[in-house]
Amino acid sequence: MSIQEKCGVFGVFNHPQAADLTYYGLHALQHRGQESAGIVTSTGEKFHHHRGMGLVTQVFTREILDSLTGDMAIGHVRYSTSGESLLQNAQPLVFRYREGNLAIAHNGNLVNAELERKLLHDQGGIFQTTTDTEVIAHLLARSSRERFEDAASEVLTRIQGAFALLIMTEKKLLIALDRHGLRPLTIGKLNDSYVVASETCALAAVDAKVWREVEPGEWLVIDEQGMQTGRFAPRNKLSLCSFEFVYFARPDSVIHGKSVLATRKDLGRNLAKEHAVEADVVIGVPDSSVPAALGYAEESGVPYEMGLVKNSYVGRSFIEPTQDLRELAVRLKLSAVEDVLKGKRVVLVDDSIIRGTTSRRIVKLIRQAGAREVHVRISSPKVRNPCFYGIDMPTKEELFANKWDEEDAMGHAIGADTLAFLSEQGLLDAVGVDLDEIPNRCIACFGGAYPTHTFLT
Repeated sequence: MSIQEKCGVFGVFNHPQAADLTYYGLHALQHRGQESAGIVTSTGEKFHHHRGMGLVTQVFTREILDSLTGDMAIGHVRYSTSGESLLQNAQPLVFRYREGNLAIAHNGNLVNAELERKLLHDQGGIFQTTTDTEVIAHLLARSSRERFEDAASEVLTRIQGAFALLIMTEKKLLIALDRHGLRPLTIGKLNDSYVVASETCALAAVDAKVWREVEPGEWLVIDEQGMQTGRFAPRNKLSLCSFEFVYFARPDSVIHGKSVLATRKDLGRNLAKEHAVEADVVIGVPDSSVPAALGYAEESGVPYEMGLVKNSYVGRSFIEPTQDLRELAVRLKLSAVEDVLKGKRVVLVDDSIIRGTTSRRIVKLIRQAGAREVHVRISSPKVRNPCFYGIDMPTKEELFANKWDEEDAMGHAIGADTLAFLSEQGLLDAVGVDLDEIPNRCIACFGGAYPTHTFLT
């Protein structure tokens, strides 16, 4: 089982083709969520919206996009962590309250959502979804502050956890990032328009130029009068999720000035420095692990080859009822290149091991192709702790790294000759930035030190 990221957001202000830009932006963010997609537009007086289950290209047609009129829009692609896989949970969520219409798109997870939901229920709140994002709408509707900006700032102070957030009224677009900066969020400019996205690859998709990243604890409101900014929390220690660089983000994105592609190659180089092995060929698990494999090969001097080929037309993974069918499912996604692997000592580079099931099947696939030895190298540390901030991870007891004390036993469990993981320091050396705070990335799933300290159960 691979870990899953939980969403991507995209927004546009002041562009006559806001819906089309959002469609292309969401398409560029499709890797962040394949469960559902949605777009809400505003004409300045009225909302138009459409949501559906499936990929962006499945949810939107030309006819639907033409119906989404207005020069302001927000969009969302989702893979659920909080809330069930239902159309009612697809975002952006749209609400009607005393001040008018409200639309919300959220990437992340609120760690105090259950507590806030219970309090709101006790006060008579009626929820239409099972997602934590709806809590934000209820809190906004109940705020006594008259100005939207003041109400939003009050709510942002109250919610805890990870959130890259877009909130739209008929005339205003609010952008906000949680106080720890756990999720990426970047603002771009396209002539006289503003564009905001979870990753810079989505800005590039619509030819917008990167302007700046949203700071932790910051909110920005854009309307006809221009942009105003404020803070709902003091500048905190930056704790961007390190898995954005390891696995989630697209390799052509740039986060905090760092190229994701270059960073993944550095992860591979550090891995080779720490865990070299005599081998004939280096291969990577496509697609996210290929840059790390290239870095490992460059550092070690062992040639890189394309030993595994991915079928790009296979959708999301699903649980098969029998072991035979599970083995076939792996073969449907990945094919081993026998000419590359037969008789070779192989270094297999992957980005992480969560349950160990997929790793075991891939190692078996490589051995069946004739590999003489299989040495597995992981370009991140051992994942020993669950994530509370919007990553779909198993419980602590289910995590592969917690079932064995020694790497030899772990390697034997997946059928590898040897198994080794990148150290936490090796990870931070690659994904960190030159700031005063060290570390400046969230590594809670590895070391257990969570940026937030409350509401974690």
